[in-house]
Amino acid sequence: MDFELRRAREKLEMEQRERKQQAKRKIERERKAKEEAARQREAIEAEQRARRLDAVEAQLRADQQMAENLLAGQGVMFSRILEPVPYPGPGDKIKLPPSCFTELSDQGAFDKGPMYFRLRVVLHNGASEGNADKGSDKDGVTHSGVLEFTAEEGTVGLPPHVWNNLFPLDASSTVALIEVQYVRLPKGTYAKLQPQEAGFSDLPNHKAVLETSLRQHATLSQNEIITVRYGELTHKLRALELKPASSVSVLETDIEVDIVGSDSASDIVNQHLLKSLVFGTTESGLVEEGKYVYYKFSVEDDLWHKIASGEGKIEVKLEADKDSGDTDLYISKHPLLFPTRHQHMWSSHDVGSKALILSANDQSLGPGTYSVGIYGYKGKSSYQVSLAIQDNTEQKLGQRAISSVSAMDVDSVQCRNCRHHIPSRSIALHEAFCSRHNVLCPHPGCGVVLRVEEAKNHIHCDKCGRAFHQAEMEKHMVVFHEPIHCSCGVVLEKEEMVKHQSSNCPMRMITCRFCGDVVQAGTSPLDVRDRLRGLSEHESLCGSRTAPCDSCGRSVMLKEMDIHQIAVHQKS
Repeated sequence: MDFELRRAREKLEMEQRERKQQAKRKIERERKAKEEAARQREAIEAEQRARRLDAVEAQLRADQQMAENLLAGQGVMFSRILEPVPYPGPGDKIKLPPSCFTELSDQGAFDKGPMYFRLRVVLHNGASEGNADKGSDKDGVTHSGVLEFTAEEGTVGLPPHVWNNLFPLDASSTVALIEVQYVRLPKGTYAKLQPQEAGFSDLPNHKAVLETSLRQHATLSQNEIITVRYGELTHKLRALELKPASSVSVLETDIEVDIVGSDSASDIVNQHLLKSLVFGTTESGLVEEGKYVYYKFSVEDDLWHKIASGEGKIEVKLEADKDSGDTDLYISKHPLLFPTRHQHMWSSHDVGSKALILSANDQSLGPGTYSVGIYGYKGKSSYQVSLAIQDNTEQKLGQRAISSVSAMDVDSVQCRNCRHHIPSRSIALHEAFCSRHNVLCPHPGCGVVLRVEEAKNHIHCDKCGRAFHQAEMEKHMVVFHEPIHCSCGVVLEKEEMVKHQSSNCPMRMITCRFCGDVVQAGTSPLDVRDRLRGLSEHESLCGSRTAPCDSCGRSVMLKEMDIHQIAVHQKS
C-alpha cells in the first residue's frame, strides 16, 4: 500500500516539474519573440529614416545638378542618356536624334552660337545601375560639337576621335549609355600639346598642319588625344594644358600653341624619322632589306645663290659594301617627307657606291628642306652617306683651257674605229692599236668605245635601250620594269609611276595656294573653269571661300580674286 502511494506521489511531482519547465520555456519563447519583434521594428524604422534621408539628398542633388546645368548651359538645360554608335568621320562633332533638335530649339540654344556638349559614360559594359555612379569617375569624359540631327532616336553618333577619348583602353567594346549634356565653353587662348611619338616636328610647317586638323574640331579638352594626319603619316598629340579652362572652344578664336618634346617613354615609333645630315659630314649606319633610313638637309638662301650662279653643286654620296648587300639612293624635296621607290625626285640604283649631283639645271632644286632615303635593296647593308658642295670655279677654268688648246689643233683625222679625232701624224699607229684593243658598241645610238674584254659585259635593256653592265641588268629589270601599285589603284612602271605621283595622283601632297596648308590634292575639280586654272580638288573647294577685296571691300571668292583685280581694278 505504501509502495503504491509513494509511486503516485513521485509521478505527481514529476508531472508538476515538467509543467513548470514547459511554463518557463514558454515564457522564454515569448520574451525572445518580443525582442525579435522590437529589433525588426527598429530596423524597419531605421530603413525608413534612411530612405527619407536619401530622398532628401537625391532631391538636393537633383536641384544642384539642375542649377549646374542651367549655369553651364547659360539658361539652356539639356541632358539625355543615349546609346553610343560609332560612325566614320573626322573631328569631334557628334550626331544627335531629331528630338534633340526640337528640345534645343525650344530653349533658344541655336541663338546662343555654336553648341557644345559634355559627354560622360554612365553605364559601361553592362554595369548595373547601382554601381554606375561608382564607375563614372573612372570612365571617360570629353566634350564635342554637333554635326547634324540625323541619328536614330535613343542613339548618339560618335566619330573616332570622341570614341577613342571616351574609351581609351577598350575602344572596340560595346558601351551601354552616354550622358549628353549641353554646356557653354569659353574660347581657348592657350594650348600646350605633346606629341606621343617623335617625328612630328619633322613635318614641314607642322603648326599649319596642326591648324588644318583643328579646323575639324569644335572643342579641346585637357588630357585628350588629337590625331593629326599628314598624307599616310599619323601623329597623336596630348593636350597637357589649356587656358582659360580645362575644356575650351576652338571655333573662331586664335590660340597660342606650344608644342613640347615627345614623351620619352614612347619615343620608340613605328614610323620613319628624319635624321639631320650636315654639309661636310658623313653619317654611317645599317639598313635592312626592304627597309628605309632617312636623313634631311636644308638649302639656305645663301647656298642656293651660290648654286644658282653656277659656282657649286650639291653632292650626295652613298658608299656601301658590295659583299654585305646592295642599296638604293632617293632624294625628295619637302613636302614629300619620305621618298620611296616610286615617289621621289632624284634616284640612283647603281650597284655598290653611288652619288647624286644636284645643280642649278634641275628645275626642282631650290631653297628648302630635302630628304635623303637609303633603301635596303638586297641583304642587310652597312653604308656611309655624305653631303658636300662641289666647287665649280676651278673646273670652269680647266674647261676653258682645254677648249682653247683643242681649237688650235686643227690638223686631225677621225679614227675609223673609235670615231675620235687623232693628229694626222699618228693616225696610222693609233688605228692599228685601236682596232686590236677597242670595239665600238653596235647598238643604235650608243657609240660607246669599249675594251675588247669588256664588250661581252656591255648589254642593253630590250625594253628601254639603256646600257648596263651585265651584273646590273637583273636589278634594272626589277627596279625599272616591274609593275608598281599606287595607293590610288594605278599600276605603272617605275618612271611612269614617279611622274604619276608628282602630277596626277589624287593622294599626292600639295601646298594649297589659298590656305597655305599641305594637303592631299584629290581628284580633278568638278568645275571646268577650275580645271582650266590648274586647281586641285582641295584648292577648288578652299578657293570658294570669300574674302574682302583690298581695293573695294567687296566679298570675292579667293580663286576669282585675281580676275576681279584685273576686270574691276585694272591691276595686272
